[in-house]
Amino acid sequence: MININKLSKIFRTEEVETKALSEISLTINEGDFVSIMGPSGSGKSTLLNIIGLLDSASGGSYKLLGQEMVGLKEKLKSKARKENIGFIFQNFNLIDELSVYDNIELPLIYNNVPLSQRKKKVDDIASILGISHRLKHFPQQLSGGQQQRVAVARALINDPKIILADEPTGNLDSKNGNEVMELLTDLHASGSTILMVTHSDYDASFSQKTILMKDGIILSEKLNHKNVDVLVTAKN
Repeated sequence: MININKLSKIFRTEEVETKALSEISLTINEGDFVSIMGPSGSGKSTLLNIIGLLDSASGGSYKLLGQEMVGLKEKLKSKARKENIGFIFQNFNLIDELSVYDNIELPLIYNNVPLSQRKKKVDDIASILGISHRLKHFPQQLSGGQQQRVAVARALINDPKIILADEPTGNLDSKNGNEVMELLTDLHASGSTILMVTHSDYDASFSQKTILMKDGIILSEKLNHKNVDVLVTAKN
């Protein structure tokens, strides 16, 4: 699904050149749940933004579903992003002036989904995530955990090929954070491909594999054994 080869990102000013990513190589297959960890400045958020087509690489190759993204025109990048990627952000990024229903519906409008289909899709995803009773509320009337569920619903509404989660529990208490991680685990079990950036070892333990980054390079990749055991059992 995602094939990255010798990907680099350099930020330049008149006086300073900073290498945020240094020839990163990475493969994410359909159905994977991968977490990326590392200290601030390690390059993990830069990598996530490039994969999410929110930023551009300076060099190397990034193929999404077989199509090269590096050097692609912005209009085509935007189309690929809308059709294939769902985002979950630490700060929820909900629009306060819109109701829960309208926040969830917005990506469908951007993708020109007919009105007759939009209502059913919003109702269905709200039911799955347990927020049907909140559709007429506004974000500020919800708890942090409920807001993140709305954000997850918005991320899923267009049936994305991959979900990118940037510190999805960063602004939540442990109870709500655990609920969000259990929700991501359920989504993965149902077939979703998930790439998550996190500072939390606990959150990373929910994924199949953890990638550790530092100074713009990948230091290590390790399998999280409790998830490997589940996969082996399921295959058997």
